[in-house]
Amino acid sequence: MDGAFGNRAVSGGRRSGRHSLAFVLPFAITALFGILWALASPVFSIPDENAHATKAIAQARGQIVGYTLPDVRHIVVDLPAGYGYSQDVLCYATHPEVDAGCAPEFGGADTQPWFNTWVGAYNPVYYFLIGWPSLLMDGSAAIYGMRIASALLCAAFVGLGYFAATSGSQARWMPVGMAFAAAPMTAYLFGAVNPNGAEVAAAVALWAALLRLLESFDRDDPGPLGLPRAGLWGIVVAAAVLLVNARALGPLWLVVVVAVCLVAVGWRATRRLFTTATSYVWIGAVAVGGLFSLGWTLFGGSLSNQAEASDAPLVNGSFLQGFAYMIRTMPDHLQQALGYFGWFDMPLPVWVYWPIVGAVTVLLVLGLAATGRRSAAVAVGVVAVALLVPALVQGYSVHQTGIIWQGRYGLFLYHGVLIVVAWLLSRDRGAARIGFLAPRMTPLLGAALAGFGLLAFALVLVRYVIGWGSPLGEMLADPGWQPPGGWPLLVAAYAAVSALLVVGVWMHSRTIARGESMARSGADA
Repeated sequence: MDGAFGNRAVSGGRRSGRHSLAFVLPFAITALFGILWALASPVFSIPDENAHATKAIAQARGQIVGYTLPDVRHIVVDLPAGYGYSQDVLCYATHPEVDAGCAPEFGGADTQPWFNTWVGAYNPVYYFLIGWPSLLMDGSAAIYGMRIASALLCAAFVGLGYFAATSGSQARWMPVGMAFAAAPMTAYLFGAVNPNGAEVAAAVALWAALLRLLESFDRDDPGPLGLPRAGLWGIVVAAAVLLVNARALGPLWLVVVVAVCLVAVGWRATRRLFTTATSYVWIGAVAVGGLFSLGWTLFGGSLSNQAEASDAPLVNGSFLQGFAYMIRTMPDHLQQALGYFGWFDMPLPVWVYWPIVGAVTVLLVLGLAATGRRSAAVAVGVVAVALLVPALVQGYSVHQTGIIWQGRYGLFLYHGVLIVVAWLLSRDRGAARIGFLAPRMTPLLGAALAGFGLLAFALVLVRYVIGWGSPLGEMLADPGWQPPGGWPLLVAAYAAVSALLVVGVWMHSRTIARGESMARSGADA
C-alpha cells in the first residue's frame, strides 16, 4: 500500500523513492499554504514588500538597479503606468486596531510613478524569478501574481527537499521534521514578494538533500539510494545557488549549513566526498553561483552603508554590545520566527504559540534523550549554532547597521535544527528502540503544527478584516476589508489543506516504518 506521499516498500525493504507523488504532494501542500497566505495578506502588508515588489516590477522591465536623486535617500526605480505608489497604502501598518480597508488601490489615481526602494541594488536573481507576472497584469493583481510565483518557487524547493529527506533507507522521522516547513510564518514568507521566503525554502532543500548526499558517502555500498547520487547533487546545487543569491549573507549561510552537515555525518563521508573526482563538477557549479553572489555584493552596490543613529539601536556600538543585545532579545526573535506578522503589528496571543512550542520541544527532547552520545552532541551543536550565529553576525556588523536582526532571518537555521534532529532520530542506532513511536508521534506533532497554523491564519485575518480589538461579529456584519475570495473561503481552504498535511505525513511515516521493519525482518532471516 502506497503512503500518501508516494514512497513504497519493495522487496528487501528498499523504498524506491521515485514515485512522483513523493514530490508532487509536498509541493502541492506547500504551494497551497503559500498561496492562501498570499491572498490573505493585504498588498504590502508583509515587511518590506513595497520595496521588494517595486524593484521586481522595475527589474522585469530592464531597470536592474535604478538611480539616485540628490534629495532622496534610497535608490529610485521608475514604475510603469498602472503601478503608481501611494504613501497611504500602509495606513494600517503599526496600527493593529485599524483594518486594511483604509488603503488606496495600488496603481490607482493620485499616485507617484516612482519609488525609493532600499533594496534597489540587491542581487537580481530572486526578482527575475518572481517578477514576470508584473508583465502580464498591473496594480494589486500583479502583486498577488508575484506572490503566487514566489509560493510556487518555494514549494518546488520544499518538495525537492522532502523527496530527498524521505528517500533514504532510514527516514521514519523525516516526514514530521520536514512538515515544519509548512509552519505559518514560513508559509507566510513563501507567499510574499520578499527573498526571505526563497532563502528559507532553499535552505530547507539544502539541509535535507545534503544530509542524504553525505550519507551516501558514509556507506561502502551506497545504493540503491531512493534518489540516485546525481539527483541528490542536483538538488544540492540548485538549493545552494538559490540560497547564496537570495540575500547578501547567502554565501555565509551556505558555509554554515555545509559545515553543520559535514560535522553531523562525520569524517569518513567528508573524506570520501572530497576524494571523489566527480564531486568537483558539482562543487564547481555551486562555486559559480557563489562567486556571482559575492561579486554582486562587492561591486553591485548592495553593501550596507553606514546607518544613522536614528535608524536602529546600537549604531556605532561594539561587538560585545551587539552580541549581548542579541542574547537578551533571543526570546523575542524566537517568537518572531514562530509567528509575528505584518509590520511588527500582529503578534499572536501567548496561548496560541503553545501547540507549536510543544511540538518542537517534543522532537528536540527525543533527539537529545533517545540518541547515542555522538548524535546527542550533534543535536546540541546544531541548536547552539542556530542560537549563536545570529548573535555573532549581528555583533560583527552592529557598528555599521545597528541592530536590524528579525526572527524571520533565522528561520533557515531553525528549520535546519528540526531536519537534523529528525535525521538523527531516523538513523541513530540508539534511537532505534523508539522507532515505533515515529508513526504514532507524527500525526500528533503534525496536528499541533496544523492547529497552530490555522489559528494564526484566522487571527491575522481578523486583524486585517476588522482590526484587532473589534467585535468578532463584524467579520460577517461589517468587514472593513476582504481578501480575494472572501475570508470564510480562505479559512475553510486553510483548514482543508491543514488536514491534508496531517494525514499525508502520518500515512507516509507509517509506510516508511513498515518498509524499514520489513527490511530488518529480511536481514534477520
